[in-house]
Amino acid sequence: MARRISFLFPLLLPFLGMASAGTTEMPACKIRITAKGLELVKQEGLRFVEQELENITIPDLHGKEGQFHYNISNVRVTHLNLPSSDLRFQPQQHLAFDIRNASISLRFRRQLLYWFFYDIGSINTSAEGVQIHTALELSKDSSGRLKISNSSCSASIARMHAGFSGTLRKVYQFLATFITTGMRFLLNQQICPVLNHAGLVLLNSVLDTVPVRNPVDEHIGIDYSLLDDPMVTSDTMDLSFKGDNVTLPNVAPEPLVKETERMVYLAVSEYFFDSALFAYYHAGVLNMEIAGAEVPKDLEVLLRASFFGSIVMLNPSVMDAPLLLRLQATAPPHCSIKSSGMSISVTALFDIFLAPADQPLVQLSSMTMEARMSAKVALRQKALQVQLDLRRFRIYSNQSALESLALIPLQTPLKTLLQLTIMPLINEKTKKGVQIPLPEGMDFMKEVVTNHMGYLTIGADLHFSKGLREVIEKYRTAPGPAPTLVAA
Repeated sequence: MARRISFLFPLLLPFLGMASAGTTEMPACKIRITAKGLELVKQEGLRFVEQELENITIPDLHGKEGQFHYNISNVRVTHLNLPSSDLRFQPQQHLAFDIRNASISLRFRRQLLYWFFYDIGSINTSAEGVQIHTALELSKDSSGRLKISNSSCSASIARMHAGFSGTLRKVYQFLATFITTGMRFLLNQQICPVLNHAGLVLLNSVLDTVPVRNPVDEHIGIDYSLLDDPMVTSDTMDLSFKGDNVTLPNVAPEPLVKETERMVYLAVSEYFFDSALFAYYHAGVLNMEIAGAEVPKDLEVLLRASFFGSIVMLNPSVMDAPLLLRLQATAPPHCSIKSSGMSISVTALFDIFLAPADQPLVQLSSMTMEARMSAKVALRQKALQVQLDLRRFRIYSNQSALESLALIPLQTPLKTLLQLTIMPLINEKTKKGVQIPLPEGMDFMKEVVTNHMGYLTIGADLHFSKGLREVIEKYRTAPGPAPTLVAA
């Protein structure tokens, strides 16, 4: 039964076969992230920024003013208020993140000495009018993965307020100017290093979870390498990829994405599919054999009756030998995408043999088989799936037109053999689909597939199944190479 699957199942797997290549090559796959998708990223990113700012470490502050000696320690952030934030696409710098009119509340321990009076207690300080601007530059790294290659940051604090507690709080109130000035300087110096580390180290560790190369089997792998740096406009970011097989010329139309209504779009051309089918064909895996008991009994009876004249001419010792059916693709299968739908065409040589034990095969017939299957593509979470339906099937003789006429009664039984025994097995296997490149913790939802001439687009929305912090902590505690997706 496994041999039955091997003929058609490889046609469906490599829907995301991509390979690194020079920018002179036409992309066969594109991914677009829209402003709507960026808004979702902003919501999760803002929670992540809050967590980072809450963990700001501020060094102790100490000094003296006249006879006053002070020491400030155990500084910690107690509350953040980020009322206004914005994450947007920005050409050249790619992503810009702004926080406006924020406030940061801190609490720390004081130790004050004035002459012979010693006082300890706590101080509550708030930084008001905090403005933060961060720009992230995205690019393709040496492995072809999308990375944050540069981060710039500026931060300012409009004013700070300090409140004292304890019996001498009114006496020390005038020290607030010295303390808040120093604390304002220290806090302002800590904001940008924290955010730069969050982008260049922590967020890049999330991008590391996007697989670059994922083997499907021993013949072909999915290469998620970027073809070049992302293209950014004020509303979108487009990522371009090449097809799987660099030896097959790309003559398919370039996939285009014009829509911006959904959070993300995936566009793939006919070449995207054809290059993987080409690789399977030259690897010799688009062949199959059905022998002996695997041949349905009704079909065996019909075949023996159809070739009865040839069989009776044979040596009696081989007349009752089991049948062997052999399919061999004669050319790489071809994918065709039109506005009406997607199909895959296969041409194969179909040979019928008697297989006597311990003797050479005896050929009864050699014919050409042409099949066309309609393909319905869907996107579920991170998996690109396909459902195939056999629409057209034709066989004809390689020897004579007369024999082609004699084969007409075999067309329906052979088509039924494919529909009932092979197609369900293929479709069952392809339910798991092939994983497409998304960071861990992010999935697709509400998918819509649209066919065009020469390519198709899939629009979808995104949702977070895991938070950024959860993913970061997972790989921080378990260092090692970025995960490689297991092929479905």
